[in-house]
Amino acid sequence: MSQITQGFSLKVLTINTHKGFNAFNRRFILPELREAVRATSADIVFLQEVMGSHAVNQLQIEHWPDTPHYEFLADTMWNDFAYGRNAVYPEGHHGNAVMSRFPIVAYENRDISVEGTEKRGLLHCKVTLPHLDITLHAICVHLGLREAHRHAQLIMMSELINSLPANAPVIVAGDFNDWQQKANRILQREAGMEEVFSRHYGRPARTFPARFPLLRLDRIYVKNATVSHPQTIPLRPWSHLSDHAPLAVEIHL
Repeated sequence: MSQITQGFSLKVLTINTHKGFNAFNRRFILPELREAVRATSADIVFLQEVMGSHAVNQLQIEHWPDTPHYEFLADTMWNDFAYGRNAVYPEGHHGNAVMSRFPIVAYENRDISVEGTEKRGLLHCKVTLPHLDITLHAICVHLGLREAHRHAQLIMMSELINSLPANAPVIVAGDFNDWQQKANRILQREAGMEEVFSRHYGRPARTFPARFPLLRLDRIYVKNATVSHPQTIPLRPWSHLSDHAPLAVEIHL
């Protein structure tokens, strides 16, 4: 990972919010999740399976917020946020979101769905950083469940990354569903991306299921940046707030 400028660092967090419910959908825990996310003091947060709206739950579930879940989570701590709607159903929709302390000057939700399967998207945000004449590209993803679909989506992701300015810093984070651990090789070969836990520990972090993590599903990839302190967030209180363990890392530009 090459260093492209000096002296600026930011903390990144990625978490699958499981639509605001605990692992077995027994309890609505979004208010608790907000407090846990706030406690990490992350500068940019990548969210997957975040609710945009749900007309039925809004009427039936106590403490269901009046605002979209990503806006509720952002609250007063993250001034900017972007949402990419992917799954749409009669009651509402959910997708990916990015919350940022720094200005999001543009965003696009790029459709990477494979025909005949559930909708998937790449939420690509352009973020400006204070005192730096630089644009950070933050891409939030949640890939498909089948290997062939993930492979096609990783190629589409690589095409997007390769279309960006050559020296631009890029962060891709989210739920890759890559239990076979094939994404690292593809993204390194096709787009020059490096996974932060693999660099430090030799392989991606175990994140699923959150209570007893076995599968290495969630990832943070970077390009044109250095990293330090990649970590899975301690189980308490997270093990009952989502079915995925969150990941965090310091990124240096």
